[in-house]
Amino acid sequence: MYSMFTTPSASLEPTGLDLAGVAISLGAGIVLWVAASFLIARITKRVANGTSLFKKPHFRWVAPALRALDHERRVQRANTIGSLLKSGIGVIIAVITSIYILKNLDVDVAPLLTSVGILGIAIGFGAQQLIRDFLAGIFITIEDQYGIGDVIETSEVVGVVESIGLRITRVRDENGAIWYLRNGEILRVGNRSQGNYVAPAEPDEPAAEAEHAPQQKAGE
Repeated sequence: MYSMFTTPSASLEPTGLDLAGVAISLGAGIVLWVAASFLIARITKRVANGTSLFKKPHFRWVAPALRALDHERRVQRANTIGSLLKSGIGVIIAVITSIYILKNLDVDVAPLLTSVGILGIAIGFGAQQLIRDFLAGIFITIEDQYGIGDVIETSEVVGVVESIGLRITRVRDENGAIWYLRNGEILRVGNRSQGNYVAPAEPDEPAAEAEHAPQQKAGE
């Protein structure tokens, strides 16, 4: 009888709490975040300064993204890519650290991970266009398809690029109107600033009138 009453009271005592593990997980996450931020900052600075490291033969695969550009544009692209990398790695480290902290707090993370996975799938299906825009913006920046100040031609508009985001590209056309183009919907773009674009010659009005004059006199 004594064991019947003592067993339930003993089972109520917490047994899986590990404060040392929580501290270690939190410290490891902070150290990883600081190290990753430092590494990304160093790489971003080298790319912005036009380092010759990536010109070596075994780095030729990154040549399209790091070709010679003017300093302002190179800095803008480097900062954009660095910010993207820092945000992505920060989210990954935060999620992994949180999982280990919850495990050390004796929390069953399996149902939580299942719920998050289902929610992520639902959000992914509902935000397909948004994800498509983000991915297109990433590749536009990395591949340097166009930059701020370039004159581009798309199926919708011809104008000067004023800003480039991960979701939207803002373009000012020759009439002064501002166009907001979703990156995922830009299927074809021509960059007049990168190539040897030559504007088509406009017909000379006096010459055109002279050509029509004999025809008019003959008709009279």
